[in-house]
Amino acid sequence: MNLQALAYELRRDTVDLIRAGKAGHIGGDMSVMDILVELYFRQMNISPENMDSSDRDLFVLSKGHSVEAYYSVLARKGFFSKEKLQEEFSKYGSQFIGHPNNKLSGIEMNSGSLGHGLPVCVGMAKAGKMNHKSYRVYTVMGDGELAEGSVWEGAMAASHYKLDNLCAVVDRNRLQISGGTEEVMAHEDLHERFKSFGWHVIDVADGNDVGQLHAAFEEAKTVKGRPTVLIANTVKGKGSPVMENKVNWHHKVPTDEEYAQICEDLERAREAALTEGLEHVGGAAAAGCKEHVGGAAATGCKEHVGGAAAAECKENVGGAAAGGCKENGGAVVAGCKEHGEEVRA
Repeated sequence: MNLQALAYELRRDTVDLIRAGKAGHIGGDMSVMDILVELYFRQMNISPENMDSSDRDLFVLSKGHSVEAYYSVLARKGFFSKEKLQEEFSKYGSQFIGHPNNKLSGIEMNSGSLGHGLPVCVGMAKAGKMNHKSYRVYTVMGDGELAEGSVWEGAMAASHYKLDNLCAVVDRNRLQISGGTEEVMAHEDLHERFKSFGWHVIDVADGNDVGQLHAAFEEAKTVKGRPTVLIANTVKGKGSPVMENKVNWHHKVPTDEEYAQICEDLERAREAALTEGLEHVGGAAAAGCKEHVGGAAATGCKEHVGGAAAAECKENVGGAAAGGCKENGGAVVAGCKEHGEEVRA
């Protein structure tokens, strides 16, 4: 699955949802989408089938006003239907309200009162340690949210209790409802601030790139004795110049003309992501291995065997596909060899 392309596809679903509900925090929805896609489709042990398991990973969207993106991801993951979501979102009496609602499948906590997500996740992570559980806890905060004092109380406690099963993400898009974050309440240097609270800090240069996010989350899993925060440098309104880096798109419903242009831009970006995936591994081989190239991502190639993916992977060996696979270098080839004669051929 090409997660970069999926993120653009889900942005389109989110824009449609906002149009249907006649409300939504569209700018932050667009900036956070790649983070949510990487978490739900590659990082977290969570699905509709294991929601009753005490070993599932836990997630809280602390910046709960970006719920439209969250709903779109949960619908694609199978927690509820896209059709039901589109029909009921922001309607009177609906459970699909404008902030996360834990009456809905897949949502751990009502959120949106900014500054609460991290402290609650500290409690979840501490409980995991006390109960000798292997689950991990994730939360996503907005950068404007960091003006809340409760965030830093949580940060201090997480470090004190050495919660290495906790990973926070800052959606660093540099805009909030009343203007630029550095004008409203300056945050720099965020890296040094979190570091001074005893956190392992990972700066993600492009927080809208799932490859960079993947590498950062994988690094976070290796950290022992302290919590980790990813500072994901994102673009508010990512996906269309109509919205990008414009403060008035914090909460907005596109007009018909704006909607048409946004859809065109998102489709162009989705197609570019698919094409880029093809170029990474060469010709026909890319069809089964689009997002997996080089470095830490090479291990992703191994995920393309077994289950539903197996048929797709097996079609991508031999002939031109084999050449594409071999071009990816040692680590990928070694991973490919682990999957038996049929795949290795």
